[in-house]
Amino acid sequence: MKKLLLYLLFSCATFTGNAQDSVAFIPPDKIRFTLKDIKIDSSEIEPVHFPAGFKQKYKSSAFEYDVKLRQKNAWERFKEWLSDLFSRLFSFTNTEASMFFVEVLLKTIAVIIVLIVIYLIVKVIMNKEGQWIFGRNSDKKIIRYDEIEKNLHLVDFEKLIKETIQSGEQRLAIRYYYLWLLKKLSEKEIIEWDVEKTNSDYLHEIKNEGLKKSFSYLSYLYNYIWYGEFEIDDTEFEKAKVLFEKTIKTL
Repeated sequence: MKKLLLYLLFSCATFTGNAQDSVAFIPPDKIRFTLKDIKIDSSEIEPVHFPAGFKQKYKSSAFEYDVKLRQKNAWERFKEWLSDLFSRLFSFTNTEASMFFVEVLLKTIAVIIVLIVIYLIVKVIMNKEGQWIFGRNSDKKIIRYDEIEKNLHLVDFEKLIKETIQSGEQRLAIRYYYLWLLKKLSEKEIIEWDVEKTNSDYLHEIKNEGLKKSFSYLSYLYNYIWYGEFEIDDTEFEKAKVLFEKTIKTL
């Protein structure tokens, strides 16, 4: 057995040495080429052109390899936050159920806000005009102030003031008292009525010092209550009413 192994090792060593001797080694500096060794490709080259508009077919979504995720805006992030919050509070079975609840809740809140805005607009209109424009008594409450001034001598102020006091419009009653005073002064030819004149103009036309002093104070009350838009209580209204009626009765 030992002889067989030695024989095999000797045979392999001999084969390897002969194989190495059979390969002829040529140094690089000894390699030489001539023109005959160079083959030149003389075949004709046909240029290839891209068809017109070839880029168009690559613009479809099938050729989009870089997928860009759409950024969520603040409103969408807010709804997701609400959805997560309600999902934890009410233990919704899935995300779709909590998001549906959020959508319904936000729409309900939006409707409530719109109704509140409409209510406030209606309230402003009612406060300004005295009654809702389509109410039963709108014709009685909405009075054309400019028409009253233009037809000052045709207005029954005593009746008009009585109706205004009954309806609780004390500021408006003070205005009518002042117009009634101007009407009386004009009828007595103490002043010359003109819709374009101011209270100061009428004050300069009054010659009687006592009447002039009363008119000056009543003008102050009128400007304070009517143009200043100050609400007055019953006591203050009664005091102003007495002063106006006292001055009017002296004319």
